[in-house]
Amino acid sequence: MSHTEPVKVEVGLGDRAYDILIGAGLLLGAGIEIAGRLPGTRAAIVTDENVAAAHLETLKAGLEKGGIQVAVITLPAGEKTKSFAHLEEVVDGVLAAKLERRDVVVALGGGVIGDLAGFAAGIVRRGMNFVQVPTSLLAQVDSSVGGKTGINSARGKNLVGVFNQPRLVLADTGVLDTLPVREFRAGYAELAKYGLIDRPAFFAWLEENWQKVFAGGRERTEAIAEACRAKADVVARDEFETGDRALLNLGHTFGHALEAATDYDGARLVHGEGVAIGMALAHRFSARLNLASPDDAERVEAHLRAVGLPWRMADIPGDLPDAEALLGFITQDKKVSRGALTFILTRGVGQAFIAKDVPPSEVLSFLKASHPEWLKMSHPG
Repeated sequence: MSHTEPVKVEVGLGDRAYDILIGAGLLLGAGIEIAGRLPGTRAAIVTDENVAAAHLETLKAGLEKGGIQVAVITLPAGEKTKSFAHLEEVVDGVLAAKLERRDVVVALGGGVIGDLAGFAAGIVRRGMNFVQVPTSLLAQVDSSVGGKTGINSARGKNLVGVFNQPRLVLADTGVLDTLPVREFRAGYAELAKYGLIDRPAFFAWLEENWQKVFAGGRERTEAIAEACRAKADVVARDEFETGDRALLNLGHTFGHALEAATDYDGARLVHGEGVAIGMALAHRFSARLNLASPDDAERVEAHLRAVGLPWRMADIPGDLPDAEALLGFITQDKKVSRGALTFILTRGVGQAFIAKDVPPSEVLSFLKASHPEWLKMSHPG
């Protein structure tokens, strides 16, 4: 791919502002970009075995080109890596390499590695510099931007962590060519989410151009840049998620419940697929509550279908727990306030809002009506 000038998006956080650079060939330019912002640093690259096989040597060469000495910490791939044991392994690796506070931890990987390495950078030596080099579409448009870092506990996902903003995000669009198409699709769900929250023109653009986004090139770079602009705007307004940053959870309340219901089995459902079904359900639920037109729900479902994403619970292989059990997962995922639930609902495409008083009885009857078992009974054969 050609090495055109990357697109730059700034995350405006005053003296902690940072750039997101988006374009092809950024791994090889990483050393120049980092050394220009953090002169005289050494680096610990944190990565996983799968990403290391594909991209570690390129990034090492890129860092060394900028005069940056490198230590490497390679972890197993997968969600289970977001644990206390692997956090300790990263912290110990950084200390063993004798890196100092002004040195940099570089996260090379998807969301799991970014979350874990960012948390380690936030606590080792009471805080070191941190650079995100996301290698999945989902990480490039979502988890690498905004400073949320952490690990999972036996009691749930992402319950231990810190807000720790990176000094730089390098989103190399070329590395996405090595992603399996299912993973690319899953990341695309988060891309579409930004259009559905408050950028209806972006959603319409994706309806026209999604095949070009999948193919790579200028449209892919522009789509990722627009998603990063959308997220950067929200983060600048509400860094610590006390207000409208919660809009970024569109589709996630239903989606997290479905992930839990499938026991986080990636063969059945990966995170972005859960979000896709969750976004379709959020639009369908909003129509059921007479907040939005059913035409909007159908439009969202049609786009997800066209892209090849699942859009209803019946698309998940295997059996699902009943509606009551699904509601139980929802009430665990989101805090219940005086018996009412918080959801991100919508008044139409690009008109999402935070609804803090959704009655569980409404959610339950909707889950029953959307459940594959009910659909089988109501449409036999």
